[in-house]
Amino acid sequence: MSDLASFLPLIVLVALFFGVMYLFMIRPQRRRQQAHNELIEGLKRGDRVVTAGGIYGQIDYIDEETVVLNIEAGAKLRVLKHSIVRKQSESE
Repeated sequence: MSDLASFLPLIVLVALFFGVMYLFMIRPQRRRQQAHNELIEGLKRGDRVVTAGGIYGQIDYIDEETVVLNIEAGAKLRVLKHSIVRKQSESE
């Protein structure tokens, strides 16, 4: 019985550690991933977006995995949908 009593604080400490890790690391990452997936699913032609590489453009064509962007110089650029990190605000 005393062996179990000596392991109880260790078990509680490990459980507390995993609980804190979940709250501060795993849960926020899941929220960010869900928000990014909603952004990707909500993209439509004409949206002004920013890619992970910092490229600003307007969506010309959307495919299942890629997006064609019109960039400022009039050129077109094909990028992966998941490389789009956000929509441009009105002031940009």
